[in-house]
Formats: sequence, C-alpha cells, structure tokens
Amino acid sequence: MDWLRRRFLASGNADVGSEAGRVRLQTLVLLRWLALGGQLAAILIVHFGFRFPLPLGLCLTAIAASAWLNVFLTHRYRTTVRLPDWQAAVYFAIDLMELAVLLFLTGGLQNPFALLFMAPVTISATTLSLRSTIALLSLSFVYVTLLAFFHMPLPWQPGEPINIPSLYIVGHWTAISLGLGFMAAYAWRISQESRRMSAALSATQFVLARAQRLSALDGLAAAAAHELGTPLGTISLVAKELQRGGLSPKEMEEDLELLRSQAERCKDILSKLSREPKGEDALYSRLPLHVLLDEIVKPHRDMDVAFRISVEAGEPDVPEPEIWRRPEILYGLGNFIENAADFAHAEVAVTVVYDHRNIAISIMDDGPGFAPDVIEKIGEPYVTTRPRAARSNEPGSEHEGMGLGFFIAKTLLERSRAKVEISNRTDGKQGALVKVVWPRQAIEAESAFPMPA
Repeated sequence: MDWLRRRFLASGNADVGSEAGRVRLQTLVLLRWLALGGQLAAILIVHFGFRFPLPLGLCLTAIAASAWLNVFLTHRYRTTVRLPDWQAAVYFAIDLMELAVLLFLTGGLQNPFALLFMAPVTISATTLSLRSTIALLSLSFVYVTLLAFFHMPLPWQPGEPINIPSLYIVGHWTAISLGLGFMAAYAWRISQESRRMSAALSATQFVLARAQRLSALDGLAAAAAHELGTPLGTISLVAKELQRGGLSPKEMEEDLELLRSQAERCKDILSKLSREPKGEDALYSRLPLHVLLDEIVKPHRDMDVAFRISVEAGEPDVPEPEIWRRPEILYGLGNFIENAADFAHAEVAVTVVYDHRNIAISIMDDGPGFAPDVIEKIGEPYVTTRPRAARSNEPGSEHEGMGLGFFIAKTLLERSRAKVEISNRTDGKQGALVKVVWPRQAIEAESAFPMPA
C-alpha cells in the first residue's frame, strides 16, 4: 500500500492546496455581472422609486468602473481560461473594494446591504486556497470596521432625519464580522471534505483499473500455463530423444516435424489467448472459495504473523461456492488482510461461513483493536488515527493509519454488493474484526457475471 499512499495522499493534498484556485474566468465574470445588476437595480429603486436622495453619479461611476473591468477581461482573455489562485484572489479583492465604495456612499454599516461582504469571502473559501481566503477575510474586516466610522449619510426621506443608535452599529458590525468568519470557515471545511472525497474516489477508480489490468494479466498467464503445458511437454520429450541420438534419418525427420507442429500449436494457442474476449468464463477466472482466499493471503505469509483460514458450510449439504477472480474482491479482501497483519501481534484469523443465501468472511486480528473515538469513522478517506502495533520500528509508524487504502477497499467491495461491518472482537479477545457479507448469487461463478477486466 505504500505506492498508493505516496501517489494519492500527496495528490490529495495537492488538490486541496495548489489546484484549489483554478477558477474559470467565465464564472467570475458572470457572478460580477449578476452583482452589478443587483447593485444597479437597488440604487435606481432607492433613488427613483423611493425618491431618497443619494450621490447617484458617484454610485453609477463605481458600478461603471467595475462593469468596464468586466468588459476588458472578457475581451482580453478567453472566458474558458482558468485563473491561478492569486489572480482570482485579486479579482475578489476588487469586488470587495467596489462594494465598500458603494456602501461608503450609501450609509456604511447603517445600510442593510453590508452583509453582501459575505458573498466574495464565501466563494473564495470554496474555490481558493486557505491563504487567499484569509487575506480576503482580513480585507473584509478592515472594510467593515472603516465603514462603521466613515461613511456618507444613509439615504432616507427628505426632512425626516434618521438617528440609528451606536449600539445598533456595534451589533451590526459584530454580526457581520462573526458571519464572515463563520461562513468562511464552514465553506472552506465543506469544500476541503469535498476535494478530499473527490481525490479518494479518483484513487478508487485508479486502483480498480490497475487491479483489472493485473487480473487480466494473471488470467492470461494462468491460461498460457494451462494451454501450453501439453505441447511444451511434447517438445521436451522430443528434444531428449534427439539429445540421446541413435535415430535413423526417417525417425529424426519425424521428430523434427513433430517439433515444428508443436511449435505451431504453441503459436496458435498464444494467438488465441491474445484474442480471448475479456470477462470470458474460462477455467482460470473462477476458483473455489478456499483457493481464492489462499491466493489473497499468500503475498502476506512472509509477515511476522500466523494466518489461520477456516472455510465451512453454515448448513448441511451446501457445496462450496466457486468465486470469480474479480479484481475488486481480490484487492478489497487483500487490503483488509494486510491491515490485520500490520496490526496483529501474533495471528490473523480468516473465517468463512457460507450457506445457500450468503457468503460471510470475517477477518480478525489480535492487535489493539479500533480506537473507540474513530470506529464510527473507519472507512472514510484519510482517517488515520488508529495506532500501529508496537513491533513496527518505522519512523512515524506509530500513527500509520488505514485511511485512503481502507476507504478504497471498502468502496470496491461494496460495489460488488458486499456489506462491510467494522467493529472490535466480541469473543472476549482483544483485536479488530472486519466482516464482509455478500448475497451468494452476487459473486458465485455459476450465478454471477464476472466484472469486465
């Protein structure tokens, strides 16, 4: 699993960080046009509808300047271009400045539209890096604070002076400041989770594709060994006869002809295998359940733990199922067994019980078990708080967890209609328990279709 952690834990962090600010210019331009349209409508309604006096010329100038910038960007760059993080941050900073100018002209924090400061900051939190979001949040705090003290009068009915208490301004400033901080933190956290889940799902697709390719190669290798056994055996016998010598010219000619025919047969077999339809029900693609488990466990037998495999029928006269060598099953169970071996002190037990309806595989270790505070989160990507067994001497291994790999294994098995249950052992012994249950017809070779490789 080291290659997987290196590739996708690193790429997941990259997705969350450096690539977070890749925002399409067209999206930002459209959002600005919507904001400018709303600002223009509000100013015109206040001035001509309510007949409240306000510095109309200055307000329209601020809106026109922002509109001109939008037109310039539209003609200067293709709308499909994606802005890097810092350029998108500058774009939002200009929006905040334009909004601050309009609020300065129309009452500052006395204007209820001051809450619109939250819009650019929230969008930044969902699309840009944490550094850019903090910078925009700080800029918003500065503008909100300045507007609490410096602003032109709030547009109101002529001859009816409005006196807004200072306590209200303080409350409005507090509400906007808290709203800015909360919305930015909440939006950033949600977007982080979304990006991490996206990276984890991408890793799942990559692992499944890789496992399918490896499974296809394994199948071809098994088929080649099975099909080529007879002609290669014949070639070996003929070669020994030729090596002993003492053959007449006619016998030697017959042996050479046999060698040629068997070589042609090998060529035909290899050609046939290269054209073998993917997912065909061949002998090498289906295995008895105990053989499949032996194949999955075999790569981990060199670890410092003992493996105990038990396969039994839960009902009398129930035949052992044959299982497709589906890559998601091989990878998923292999990952669970590898994790159990990593955390076990001495033994990993793999117990299989099958009947006419279900196939249940339980994987138990005698390690420390799952921590109570994370047992409900195990199976989510990047959950890595379970401590490694004390025998590991690798740097940083004391908190080496089962985050992305465990998530991928669980996701792949659930795609094969498995139900995965994660808990600690309940038989009076310490350790973790992972139970995987399938409907028998979902994975049995006689009733299920193999996953295309």
